[in-house]
Order: sequence, then C-alpha cells, then structure tokens
Amino acid sequence: MGGPELLQQIVNGLAAGSVYVLIGLGLSLVFGILGIAHFAHGSVAMLGGYATLILMKHLGINLWVAMLFAMPITAIVGVLLERLFYRPVREAPPINTFIIALGLMFILDNIALLVFGPEQTLIRSPYTDVVSVGSVNVVALRIYMLGSNLVLLIALVVLLQRTKLGRAIRAVAQNRDAAAMVGVNVDWVSGAVFAIGSALAAVAGAFVGSLTALYPSMGEELVLKGFAVMILGGMGSLVGAVLGGMIIGLTESLGGALISSAYKGSFGFIILILVLWFRPSGMFGKDV
Repeated sequence: MGGPELLQQIVNGLAAGSVYVLIGLGLSLVFGILGIAHFAHGSVAMLGGYATLILMKHLGINLWVAMLFAMPITAIVGVLLERLFYRPVREAPPINTFIIALGLMFILDNIALLVFGPEQTLIRSPYTDVVSVGSVNVVALRIYMLGSNLVLLIALVVLLQRTKLGRAIRAVAQNRDAAAMVGVNVDWVSGAVFAIGSALAAVAGAFVGSLTALYPSMGEELVLKGFAVMILGGMGSLVGAVLGGMIIGLTESLGGALISSAYKGSFGFIILILVLWFRPSGMFGKDV
C-alpha cells in the first residue's frame, strides 16, 4: 500500500470511526450514569436514519436540516423508552433491564420492518464528489462527517462541563443517592441522558444510511460496534469511547485494505479481544 492510499484509508477509517464514536458515546452515557446496557440504541439510530430520509423526501429539505429535525425525534423516542420501560425496573435485578433492552431492540426492528419493508435504501447525499488533496482522494461526505461529528463532540463536552444539566449528570454518575439528597432530580437526569444519547444516534444512523444503506436490522450491527467501542475504551468512559471508536474505524479500514474487505467487520473485534487480554477493564476503565 502506497503513501497516498494509506492516507486515504486513514481518512476513511476516521470518518467511519466518528460514527462509531457517536454510537459509543450514547451507550457510554447511559451505562456510565444509569448502569443500563441499552441494546436498543442501535435501533434508535436506525429510526433516526429513516426519519432523516422521510423528512428529506416529503419536506424537500437537505441532509443537514433533516438530521437537525431527526435529532429531537429520536430524543423523544429515547425519553419514552426510559420512562415507559427502564424506569419502572430501575430497582429490580439487572437481568430485568437486560431482558427489556433486548426485547426493545427486536420490537423496534420489527416495527421498522413492518413499516418500511425489508429493502435496503440509500439516503441521497449531495456530497458525492471526490475531494483531492495532493494525491489523496476522499469522498466529500466523509470529510463533512468528520467535521460535523467533531462539532457534536465539542458540544457534548461543553454541555457536560459548563451547564447545570451537565453538572447534574456528572453528580448522578458519581453517586446517585448523594445527588438526590442534594436536590438533583434523578428522574429528569435519566430522561435527559437518554435524550442526548438518542439525538447523537440519529446523526450516526443518517450518516450510515448515506454511506452504505438504510434497512430495518442495521441497528443490530451498529449496537454491536457501539458496545465494542464502549468496552474497548472502558465501560462508561467518554474519552475511552472517542478513542475506541477511532481505533475500531481505523482498524477496519486499514485491515480491509491490507488483508481483505470481506473480513472488514471482524478486525475491530480482534483488536478489542487483544486489548482486553492485557487490560480487562478497557483502555480507560477502572480496574476492579
């Protein structure tokens, strides 16, 4: 592999990794703060992709505006999932939440299958031109993905570090009971966490639908990648989710180019296994 092709694969890997970061961040927020393995998160991303597609078709708006409208739609879905399904079993044994999360994933996927059908479809993006930087050629959409996802990441950091909501979220993450004792509304924080994670998932679903395809069962693959990102980075670590997503994206892109694209999806999981051999808690996880 020559230098230009290597750089091209690195850019492609970073673009894919930025999508995995969005999924992993949502899962890390929910798990790190609420202790819930939210298996339906990938399905929420899938719904965000379909919402973007429908808004573009029926309202005649562009990709960015459609994603902006899709984000509050999936945020509402996330809040409803938390309020109707997860909150009632908050004090129950963890296996109850685990089973509910799996059930929600299959329910949402089958609802999408019933409504949209099994066919794959593509979200038409206007950014199909190839951008040439020297001898490196990259599809414009991948560059826009990297830029927009970086903006979302910065916005999330600002929200968590500089706002009242962010302080409440961090307080609940550190100690739920102590946060409630000093007046933090834990129920409100729980809903907000699901809303934020689900809004990020909408962007991930729209980008996947633009790059590859949109179909009802795509959420299952996305959530597997999201959990790989979360576990690789360390359960509940947002910094770890960012680095984990980028590492998996780069590994898949470079492995697909160097070895075979047929095994592209497995390379990230190989890296995950290797890291866990030496550090079972993940890169930024706390040792037990």
